[in-house]
Amino acid sequence: MQEFNRVNARLQASLLFLATIALLIPSAVSGVDAGPAAEFVQVLSLGLSGLLIVAYGLGLLFSLKTHRELFVTPEHGEDEHAPWPVGLAVGTLAVVTLLVALVSEVFVESVQQAAEGFGMTPAFVGFIVVALVGGAAEMTSAFTGARKNRLDLSISIALGSASQIALFVAPVLIILSYAMGPTPMDLRFWPGAVVMVLIATLTASLVTNGGRSTWFVGVLVLMVYLIFAMTLYLLPPVGQ
Repeated sequence: MQEFNRVNARLQASLLFLATIALLIPSAVSGVDAGPAAEFVQVLSLGLSGLLIVAYGLGLLFSLKTHRELFVTPEHGEDEHAPWPVGLAVGTLAVVTLLVALVSEVFVESVQQAAEGFGMTPAFVGFIVVALVGGAAEMTSAFTGARKNRLDLSISIALGSASQIALFVAPVLIILSYAMGPTPMDLRFWPGAVVMVLIATLTASLVTNGGRSTWFVGVLVLMVYLIFAMTLYLLPPVGQ
């Protein structure tokens, strides 16, 4: 039995659910007519992107400033090493982040080509293969934290990373696409993807609601993931 900070998990799950709503609305209304409706979805996606960025910033303010005492976790053992100076820690983090991003980009591109060569569907490559390879560094840190009974760290990495992508990175890319991209991006996704995101968010909320976890809870979460993976792997190409 492992315990973790339930408040932190609830906050991250709530942010993910908010992002899911923002994905669900444009996809739900995109079936209305083409023409004016397409322009409406683009404007709606741009407005929703701004709201998601604001929500992400307010979430950081809530957890790091106004209610930071709710997110304090107990120390696990004595620290054998003196803490680094802030400047050195931030500089090291920035350099390592750039190196990891560079290696992940090269690795993802090569793995994507190999996966397509093996006949994997584009949906499986995008949702499973690229996601696993691109998040390898984060997953390693999350696994290491869980093995050391620091489940708060693992959950912060897993849910926090997903929240950051959904509420900050994706909206920023949509806004930048108006200035840098050949065509503006929007928040429309095919219905199956939206349903999977919604189910994944509800699963994260369900398993983190109690503040405790056992190995069988992990089995159930993996089963949900494998259901998604099997569906995407067997998904026929468009038009078949």
